[in-house]
Amino acid sequence: MRADTTGRDARRRGVALLEVIVGLTILAIGATTMVALASASLQAVTRANDADTQMRSADAFLQAVALWPRADLDRHLGDRAEGAWRLRIDRPAPTLYTVTLGDTVTGQVLLHTSLFRAEEESNVAP
Repeated sequence: MRADTTGRDARRRGVALLEVIVGLTILAIGATTMVALASASLQAVTRANDADTQMRSADAFLQAVALWPRADLDRHLGDRAEGAWRLRIDRPAPTLYTVTLGDTVTGQVLLHTSLFRAEEESNVAP
C-alpha cells in the first residue's frame, strides 16, 4: 500500500511542476507583450511630438507668408523650396492668392490657405 501512495505523490509533484512551468510560460508571454506594447506606445508618442513640432514650424512660416504684401506674393508665384518646406503660391483671381506649404521630403501638403490682397489703386479703373 505504501508503494501505491508514493507513486501518487510523485505524480502529483510532477503535475504541480508542469502547472508551474505552464504558469511561468504564460506570465513570460504576457510580460513580453506588455513590454512590446509599451515600446510601440513610446514610438507613437515620439512620432506625434515630431509631427507637432514640424506642424508648428510650418504654421509659423505660413503666418509670416500671410503677412507678405501683394508685391512679395507676386514675386514668389509658382513652386519653390523654402527651407524645409515646398512653398507654392498661385493667383487664381486678380485679388486672390492660394498658398500651399508642403514637406520637401514626402511631398505631403502640410498647410493650405487663401489670401486676399486688394488691387493697388494705380491699377484700379476709375
